[in-house]
Amino acid sequence: MSGKFTIGSEPVIGLLTPSKKRDYRVTNRLQEGKRPLYAVVFNFIDSRYFNVFATVGGNRVTVYQCLEGGVIAVLQSYVDEDKDESFYTVTWACHVDGTPFVVAGGLNGILRVIDAGGEKIHKSFVGHGDSINEIRTQPLKPSLVVSASKDESVRLWNVHTGICILIFSGAGGHRNEVLSVDFHPSDIYRIASCGMDNTVKIWSMKEFWTYVEKSFTWTDIPSKFPTKYVQFPVFIASIHSNYVDCNRWLGDFILSKSVDNEIVLWEPKVKDQSPGEGSVDILQKYPVPDCDIWFIKFSCDFHYNAAAIGNREGKIFVWELQSSPPVLIARLTHAQSKSPIRQTAMSFDGSTILSCCEDGTIWRWDAVAMS
Repeated sequence: MSGKFTIGSEPVIGLLTPSKKRDYRVTNRLQEGKRPLYAVVFNFIDSRYFNVFATVGGNRVTVYQCLEGGVIAVLQSYVDEDKDESFYTVTWACHVDGTPFVVAGGLNGILRVIDAGGEKIHKSFVGHGDSINEIRTQPLKPSLVVSASKDESVRLWNVHTGICILIFSGAGGHRNEVLSVDFHPSDIYRIASCGMDNTVKIWSMKEFWTYVEKSFTWTDIPSKFPTKYVQFPVFIASIHSNYVDCNRWLGDFILSKSVDNEIVLWEPKVKDQSPGEGSVDILQKYPVPDCDIWFIKFSCDFHYNAAAIGNREGKIFVWELQSSPPVLIARLTHAQSKSPIRQTAMSFDGSTILSCCEDGTIWRWDAVAMS
């Protein structure tokens, strides 16, 4: 059933010697609060707001703007009515009319769609039976978001109409918490998910696309929508031998990481005639020392030239993605940054890197102009 390794060339492993291709320095450090910050994300949906980012920690969602000279300005803050809520993930989406939304989820399993201009809830989506570990936005249709949950399912939502369109779960689904999910950058039908069952699964929405289209024009109450179950992925890969907590598409390839101090780039070779089967070609490995605890997520710039990932010691590794062998662009360390970095965010062009930490701090690193 699952992807088998093919005998081919050995994966190319990157060297941990910084190339000094780009130098970054700390330009700001903010203490947001006492509670751990689990996610930080720039807005890549709307070019007017490329320098705007959101963070989540505890029951708070905060929106900031990166300004010149390392300045970070607070634009708005949403505090959930439940003081025990703990948000784990946040993404940018938008209304069909272009209004920017921030979508957050966490412990309570409720997706909160927040109007980024008005600090108010646009919609709340209840459906998951347990906490939400990641939410991602469809870049080609940014009113569609997908959520990965502890309830072993992935759900597709329309933030415009509030409809749960599809549930990826069932006979061929994940057998433990789903930790990460991602939309394919150009194939609108495809998503990848991974989790605590140590697998990465690729799903296709092609047969169900009429329901996706129907979700935009649905006028009845959302609960009456004929939500469909997608029970079988088109591909299952067993690349890792432990929890897989972050996966991202790199073109038709997949970048994924577990708790074994590396990001792996691999190619799924899907057999169209026999769903679920196929082979895996492991292409490259990007080492990340001291990255052996789960729920550490990497991020990429808009064009996927580089990936930034933090570790449990508060260090950041910036890898060039599209070179072989992989090139370590920079290793970012600071005497005061010692807390585990749960997530990084790279700006549109990769010139700013943000990290959010277990100790409630946000760090801003800016590329130094090369002389």
